[in-house]
Amino acid sequence: MVNIVRGILGVLTVIYAFMFGKDYKESAQNGRLASEEEGPLKPAIIGAIANFGDTLGIGSFAPIVAMTKFSKMKVHDKEIPGMLNVSCTIPVVTEALIFTTTIEVEPVTLIAMLAAAGAGSYIGAGIISKMDEKKIQLVMGLALLITSILMFLSHPWINLMPGGGNEIGLSGVKLVIGVVGNFILGALMTAGIGLYGPCMALVYFLGMSPKVAFPIMMGSCAVLMPIASAKFIKEGQYPRKISLWITIGGVIGVFLATKVIDIMPMDVLKMLVVFVILYTSITMLKPHLSKKQA
Repeated sequence: MVNIVRGILGVLTVIYAFMFGKDYKESAQNGRLASEEEGPLKPAIIGAIANFGDTLGIGSFAPIVAMTKFSKMKVHDKEIPGMLNVSCTIPVVTEALIFTTTIEVEPVTLIAMLAAAGAGSYIGAGIISKMDEKKIQLVMGLALLITSILMFLSHPWINLMPGGGNEIGLSGVKLVIGVVGNFILGALMTAGIGLYGPCMALVYFLGMSPKVAFPIMMGSCAVLMPIASAKFIKEGQYPRKISLWITIGGVIGVFLATKVIDIMPMDVLKMLVVFVILYTSITMLKPHLSKKQA
């Protein structure tokens, strides 16, 4: 069953890569690439750094935007959403393929939660689009902040309260909660709320091993991103050269990061998960805190 998941990811990626390659070739022939002045070095480095962090669960979109602005990379603001999706698709699929191979997850749990995220992004988009995005971010930010505190207190280094678990799969009510939860997280991605941190929190509360979060969250995004990227490619709203070099650098960053995770002790990994969830919480709450201070 896990091989079926990999097969689906492979098919989606081939279709995406064909569309990207065809659009790039046509743009080169029509002279549209000549207007893109940015060289390969800067976007490749940005892609490597951002996707190195993404592989550790930190996420890549926000770091890419920050580094793009800081380095004064020549890209129009209206093209940034397309750049993020198109350039990170192959690195994220690479992450998913690696982690579904190296980290054991009970197949039914993996497939059900990935399918739920995909369905959530498609079916739930209409519902989420009608909700107040700022209120969603506030609630999610507070929930993740509480989760990070509880995870920190239950960490073996602190050991002030019980929590977490070592399960690699779900069954019964827990599986239903996991599927519904990932459906909601998939829908929230359409509102710009990242899936990584909340997915780690969901896995923690359901009693699964922190490692299990990696193939689930990366597989979920790998299902979504080729579809989203195809839309941006079709509309032509992305910088083609920059996206290509971020992709190349991103894949390199992914492989470098997997070497770090392979040698990382479980206790260190658990603390990294705490950091990622806390980071995500602060990111969501920051606009609200800034508004109150103003």
